[in-house]
Amino acid sequence: MALHFTESEYATRLSRLTARMAEQKLDAVLLFAQESMYWLTGYDTFGYCFFQSLIVKADGSMTLLTRSADLRQAKHTSTIQNIVIWVDRVNADPTADLRGLLSDMDLLGTRIGIEYDTHGMTGRVARLLDNQMTSFCEIVDISYLVSELRLTKSPAEIEFAVRAAELADDALDAALPLIGAGADEADILAAMQGAVLSGGGDYPANEFIIGSGADALLCRYKSGRRKLSDTDQLTLEWAGAAAHYHAAMMRTVIVGEPSTRHRELYAACHETIKAIEGVLRPGNTFGDVFDTHARILDDRSLTRHRLNACGYSLGARFSPSWMEHQMFHAGNTQPILPDMTLFVHMIIMDSERETAMSLGHTYLTTEDAPRALSRHPLELIIR
Repeated sequence: MALHFTESEYATRLSRLTARMAEQKLDAVLLFAQESMYWLTGYDTFGYCFFQSLIVKADGSMTLLTRSADLRQAKHTSTIQNIVIWVDRVNADPTADLRGLLSDMDLLGTRIGIEYDTHGMTGRVARLLDNQMTSFCEIVDISYLVSELRLTKSPAEIEFAVRAAELADDALDAALPLIGAGADEADILAAMQGAVLSGGGDYPANEFIIGSGADALLCRYKSGRRKLSDTDQLTLEWAGAAAHYHAAMMRTVIVGEPSTRHRELYAACHETIKAIEGVLRPGNTFGDVFDTHARILDDRSLTRHRLNACGYSLGARFSPSWMEHQMFHAGNTQPILPDMTLFVHMIIMDSERETAMSLGHTYLTTEDAPRALSRHPLELIIR
């Protein structure tokens, strides 16, 4: 089997899950999030774009219902012993197969938790599943149960997060010599992704973000490339990925002489992220992090130029996003605990002056001050 962790680590994760299930009086859970299956068993696939579900009973037994294309994938990459195949056919309804399987597992009339808030659960599947389950069992939405268990990382997981951060640093190292007047965004992007892959890393769970000129104000990937002008701005957001564990970074690089506005916005970003380092520790919440971000930037009259979130938890994630559910936004009461890997980003986009500035990297929380996982300083990069 191609497992990234020891069998004892997977057993510990399963024990944590069944303990939480016992607290919530759940007889079984139906997992649809690929990252939940991966964390629990090592199962590694992009087959979640089709219907599949991992059934975990209160006694810790597990059964995977999936397609034939993923049978060998599950056997080779996971600890799952029981694998059942639903057959591709005209008018197939795998939720009916799931109900039959649950009946065979003596789960009729029980209390079953379902992961709804995941890219592995389409709206159509949710409707079909609810139609099957409503008269079969008591349904409980447990979308964030495994997600919350995954928030704090084991020592072995932290090793992969650290490696991911090294790969992210390598990507920036590969990009910097190429950035300058006349440089092609395509070459920069190729160098960054190539550094991660050649370092033994993975494809990230979402595309690297690259944009220059007016496109530097975008914080999503878009198709199309351009060459940098003599005076330009280049926004980059990327992540190293190792065994699907991510460590993200973000920078706006200035080509030529920075404008006064660029320097103003950089100073605001730097002040805010340094202040957040003082908050990113046990005893505070994710909401406290956002409040620090909002207070400093609002005091600088940047309210309309900032975002309504300033980061999120990172871990083992699958397409289409490396972001975890838990984000730094207003009112989030999620406590900051030791051994979390958290991406803090400052993003200021002044559309009126077409001026962009961003700054960010991934931290590991401890019992006290957070540890930045990047070897790169938070300085303004000018090429």
